[in-house]
Amino acid sequence: MSNADNEADATDRQLLRRMAEGDRAALSVMYRAYHGRLCRFLARLTRRADVVEEAINDCFWIAWQKASTFQGDSRVSTWIMGIAYRCGLKALRQHGSEPVDEDTLPEDRMPSHDPDDDRIMRDWLGKGLERLSADQRVVVELVYGIGHTLEDVATIMQCPVGTVKARLFHARVKLRNVLPGLAGEHSIRRENAP
Repeated sequence: MSNADNEADATDRQLLRRMAEGDRAALSVMYRAYHGRLCRFLARLTRRADVVEEAINDCFWIAWQKASTFQGDSRVSTWIMGIAYRCGLKALRQHGSEPVDEDTLPEDRMPSHDPDDDRIMRDWLGKGLERLSADQRVVVELVYGIGHTLEDVATIMQCPVGTVKARLFHARVKLRNVLPGLAGEHSIRRENAP
């Protein structure tokens, strides 16, 4: 873990301790710090903005209630992502999993670090990711989008590291096979655009 990661985790641990003591301001800080990341992460599980928001709200309700039970065996971000993942799966079971087109997501639900002028690249990658299973999309997002280790992902998804490696391997193979064709579709559309 880098120094920045260590510092962020130390801050998160302090916020969790304060939450365990009933400090609502700490919960608010934690919510603001994680909301964007969780939106992006859960959007790989479902494109339904209502399901994403429900999962995030449920996640922070659980984090609030369970803050005192955090054992410190993982980073706080891993713990929160695990809660969010399970809340997302629960919300999908309750509401169904029909995807929502990315264009219908409010702008504040889009990944904040993607430059606006790179919409074509986002669309291209998004279409490729749609070809993956939900578990594969989640693994790709956790590893490449958020930067979790394979061990962290295994903790979040509550599965063996070997399962995470297999999902990541199959996701890469599928993306390697579908992205070139999708890139051709995008260049054809760009050439035919008025």
